[in-house]
Amino acid sequence: MGKSKMKITADTNVLVRAAVQDEPQQARQAAKLLQAADLVAVPIPVLCEFVWVLRRGYRRFPSDIPDAIRRLMSSVNVVMNRPATELGLSVLDAGGDFADGVIAYEGDWLGADEFVSFDSKTVSVLQSQGTRARLLS
Repeated sequence: MGKSKMKITADTNVLVRAAVQDEPQQARQAAKLLQAADLVAVPIPVLCEFVWVLRRGYRRFPSDIPDAIRRLMSSVNVVMNRPATELGLSVLDAGGDFADGVIAYEGDWLGADEFVSFDSKTVSVLQSQGTRARLLS
């Protein structure tokens, strides 16, 4: 019999432990598991939480967060909604919120024609990315 394949969905806390290394035992366990898995599924809500936790909970530099996500994306065993993640990253890189980028992407994927918000910064960033967005007042 061949070795069974390990396919996991990583919770936000597993990714945070591996990225932040603040709890040495958990960090080692998380890194070992993420490297050993044949497939690591990273759902979009996990990435949104990951960004929020690193930004708010750990007060990481804004530039550190996209780098952490890009390292995760470059792992051969990681699967995620890459187009949504790319738009989230482009919005994050432009000074906006990652979650707003993935929300705009998913809305478009679901058939919406434009993103609407009361958040002027979000609308401005999305428009600069080529996404149809309208500011409500």
